[in-house]
Amino acid sequence: MRTSRDPTSTAALTFLGAVDTVTGSRFLVETRGVRVLVDAGLYQGLTVHRSRNWDPFPVDPAGIDHVVLTHAHLDHTGYLPRLVKDGFAGRVTCTAETADLAAIVLRDSAHLQQEDARYANVAGFSRHHPALPLYDDGDVEQALKLIEPVDLDRPLRLGPDITLTLRSAGHILGSATAALRLGQHRVAFSGDLGRAHHPLLRPPAVPPESDTLVVESTYGDRQHPPPDPQLLADAVSRTVARGGSVLIPAFAVDRTELVLLELRRLMERGDIPDVPIFVDSPMALAALDCYRRAASRGGPQLRTEARELLADLDGPHVHAVDDVEGSMRLNNPRTPSIVISASGMASGGRVVHHLAHQLPDRRNCVVLTGYQAEGTRGRQLADGARQVKIHGHYVPVRAEVVTLSDFSVHADAGETVDWLSRTPVPPHTVYVVHGEPRSATALARRVSEELGWTAVVPRYGERVLVD
Repeated sequence: MRTSRDPTSTAALTFLGAVDTVTGSRFLVETRGVRVLVDAGLYQGLTVHRSRNWDPFPVDPAGIDHVVLTHAHLDHTGYLPRLVKDGFAGRVTCTAETADLAAIVLRDSAHLQQEDARYANVAGFSRHHPALPLYDDGDVEQALKLIEPVDLDRPLRLGPDITLTLRSAGHILGSATAALRLGQHRVAFSGDLGRAHHPLLRPPAVPPESDTLVVESTYGDRQHPPPDPQLLADAVSRTVARGGSVLIPAFAVDRTELVLLELRRLMERGDIPDVPIFVDSPMALAALDCYRRAASRGGPQLRTEARELLADLDGPHVHAVDDVEGSMRLNNPRTPSIVISASGMASGGRVVHHLAHQLPDRRNCVVLTGYQAEGTRGRQLADGARQVKIHGHYVPVRAEVVTLSDFSVHADAGETVDWLSRTPVPPHTVYVVHGEPRSATALARRVSEELGWTAVVPRYGERVLVD
């Protein structure tokens, strides 16, 4: 049921996404007759969550005044074109780098949805007849016209006595925390938090001062183990030795860059064989260009060495694959090779076709390099599934599956608590979101016990006051 606009000056926060799951970030702030939606993310993973993408939005999109994007990942931006399709015509605010990356991510999302719908109709495996995309190219282009970038650390007036300030979150290029001042009240959102040792990005800025703080909990119940590059080196070496190929599902934005950096380092040291590396993701290649442009400008989020590191990625063993025919040839590589392809959780994109062909072969290896949300193929593979469903058929999993945590760009539980502890003034309430129930509950407990703050795991659709 859709809510009506509240004309009073009471400030309220409603959790419309990223509750009981790590995807679909959507948080509605209402005050003084103004509605601000922080993040407009797409749900991924379990059917019960993905179905919400198709449900009528709880608030009339035409009644939303502003959308704030914390960063470009699909689970934070991917619902924006649907909002536009359903009537949203307000202002979209984010950093310039997020604007550049979001254009790549959203255009790719529309393309994949349209292709998937077309293929489902031809193959006849969809439960819906005809299968339709959530949005199309036209909706994306209309959404992109609404984006107005803003600099980090520069307050932006959104309405009477309402200002927004974005600060670096260190997660991916352009990622930011979002702090809203609503008269005398302050509500802040962590977005996705990065780590202190990202090879390309500077650490997250200190938390914004707030009365209400909304924090992510993707890794809220665990600690990242110390990096062990030998795990990747061993996986590549033994796969090549048995005549197989290594398939690496990788997020197109940021993750592909980190994987390439590590493979280059291992190859230069002689820790892995000199085999061709194929980057089979036009979106990843476009994102890499965004990183390089930002580095050439001396972007404030990037480390000083980022420009040199990014410039050196185009080695003799790295091959960009732009065309469909080239991608299809990688379904069954003729010689041992490494294929990096999106998406990172194997939920869509070219990597799904590669998995369908390569998983049945015991010589091959699939290397998972990031968080795998519940309900995704990546999660099924990480959990040891012996078969996965792809395009209406079950595919046997005979290939080796290796899961690495070295490439995570999400803060773990300890890193998140440490970040929170550096806030200038303790918030009145911390709301823990963007995590599976166990992760969110564990982080809330740590915040309560170690910092002595009130920490709450909200319910889906719950509305709270922030004054």
